[in-house]
Amino acid sequence: MAEITMAAPATTAATGNPILSIENLEAWYGESHILHGINFNVKPGEVVTLLGRNGAGKTTTLKSIMGIIGKRTGSIKFEGNEIIKTSSDKIAKQGIAFCPEERGIFSSLDVKENLMLPPTIRPGGLSLDQIFELFPNLKERLNSQGTKLSGGEQQMLAIGRILRTGARFLMLDEPTEGLAPVIIQQIGHTIARLKSEGFTILLVEQNFRFAATVADRYYIVEHGKIIDGFANSELSANMDKLHTYLGV
Repeated sequence: MAEITMAAPATTAATGNPILSIENLEAWYGESHILHGINFNVKPGEVVTLLGRNGAGKTTTLKSIMGIIGKRTGSIKFEGNEIIKTSSDKIAKQGIAFCPEERGIFSSLDVKENLMLPPTIRPGGLSLDQIFELFPNLKERLNSQGTKLSGGEQQMLAIGRILRTGARFLMLDEPTEGLAPVIIQQIGHTIARLKSEGFTILLVEQNFRFAATVADRYYIVEHGKIIDGFANSELSANMDKLHTYLGV
């Protein structure tokens, strides 16, 4: 992995009560104990990034919040409501959207059909025209099947699809994985734009240089626990620790 270098700082973090609060979250895949007491929070309007090596528990954390992991204990509060025992469909209706690393594009459907497939769960979702403003490539490929899209176009489609639903809390799992630099830059501009419009974003990202351009705060995940956390303004003072944590 290339050495971490400094990037332009993100905008000032939001203030106020957390929109998401996680306390002592534990999760299992079958008999495998993956999360061992995760604790962190996200405030409205923030971009918060989970960093850590592969297998640290970052994706499991997102799936646990979304209710996709069957066995979990602890507390997950969204907008003050406990959702640890809530089903994933009801969690989605509360305004949380999850964009998985594998993107989940339906290959037999075209771009427009993929975009229109998820139901509207709250008012205020983006219209197709607004999505095309963010991702002009999708408008050009409107009638193309999912199998004919590039990796970058699939990622744009996966993000655009959840923006239609009306969810204002977005969880993005490795959105830049395997993408060309020009597409990564476009994803970064999109996240910044969404943040400026009041969306809250929880991001899992291996590309630290990208994360440093969009994040307000960072949490370090290791062996299923949060072992450190700091604001973007504290990034310079924590670079040596980051090199150690991320193994670069």
